[in-house]
Amino acid sequence: MLYHLFDWLGASVPGAGLFGFISFRAAMAVFVSLLISLWWGKGIINLLRRMQVGETVRDLGLEGQVQKQGTPTMGGLIILSATIIPTLLFARLDNIYILLLLVATVWLGAIGFIDDYIKVFKKDKRGLAGKFKVVGQVGVGIIIGATVYFHPEIRTRVEVPEVLASQLDESALHTVTEEDGTVHYLLNRKSPNTTIPFIKDNEFNYSSILGLFGRNARQYTWIIYILVVIFIITAVSNGANITDGLDGLATGTSAIMVMTLGILAYVSGNVIFSDYLNIMYIPGSGELAVFIGALLGACIGFLWYNAYPAQVFMGDTGSLALGGIIATLAILVRKELLIPVLCGIFLVENLSVVAQVSYFKYTKRKYGEGRRILRMSPLHHHYQKLGIHESKIVSRFWIVGIMLAVVSIVTLKLR
Repeated sequence: MLYHLFDWLGASVPGAGLFGFISFRAAMAVFVSLLISLWWGKGIINLLRRMQVGETVRDLGLEGQVQKQGTPTMGGLIILSATIIPTLLFARLDNIYILLLLVATVWLGAIGFIDDYIKVFKKDKRGLAGKFKVVGQVGVGIIIGATVYFHPEIRTRVEVPEVLASQLDESALHTVTEEDGTVHYLLNRKSPNTTIPFIKDNEFNYSSILGLFGRNARQYTWIIYILVVIFIITAVSNGANITDGLDGLATGTSAIMVMTLGILAYVSGNVIFSDYLNIMYIPGSGELAVFIGALLGACIGFLWYNAYPAQVFMGDTGSLALGGIIATLAILVRKELLIPVLCGIFLVENLSVVAQVSYFKYTKRKYGEGRRILRMSPLHHHYQKLGIHESKIVSRFWIVGIMLAVVSIVTLKLR
């Protein structure tokens, strides 16, 4: 909003040119989101307390567990508001990437809010039926996948030699001149490409999957692509939801992932950096840094109240949205195949539940009684059962998250 305002006012307002820089607007988004989450967050927490919006915490038989009973939930409203407001203020609202993220944030936040509302106000511990959650996640996956695949403004660019550039239509080319006079000729492409971590010349085109069935089969690539997007958004969204079981766990690990994706988005949207790193250049994706800055500030500000002992829980309102946003960001910067590394915490938490349930059912059929791999799932509760203090578990998960983030960034050069 402010970008468009100062762009319209032009040079008549001193300092208006600052809003043309993504780095400045991203920094302002971080600052404003921190202010909103810290100042407004306290008011929301007090309101939730007055409304008696408390969460019933599962009794793990651990000392100190009882004190959490009645802690306000639905704190995800703090994260959502502290993300959306700065984005509307500082981002370019005509950027398709920003619009997609706002849709994903509101959509998944609404699903989580309905789930929390049913649990708290309708006194139904089951919340929103799982099939309705999945339908909602599939719906936003279809929107994201179809838009990325078909929208004309979502393109990648690849550098071509000057000799080849002279033979191509000028409308398909984009030229960039460096300070030393070097000219880069970039060809606009509309293709369902992504990148494979740790591989040189690491672009992968989804159409190659169907290419095995003949050239005509490639026209159905959009179906494969949308199905992949649906799976990723659903898996990461549920992974964040499962991880949200200890004070500060989902918030802290999400903040680490978001910061990493911010770096990847910034270099992918900058032609000089992308050329130096030899990675896919995605025009317009640099604007994602503004949204990411707002989300990062919101997570850090929320952590002020969510750190042990938590004054508020994010609930499904926050966790479903956080996971979906992280998945959408990875898809938009064409790094979705990096998710098993970057979102390794979410992946392991998901797998711990799947393994526990599957093994219990298998042993019950075979031996007549169910057996467990872990003392309790998800994985963080297993460590609690081993007698490790909650805050130590969270700190160690953060350390692992930081290590995974470093590995993810290193993939820019290590191939």
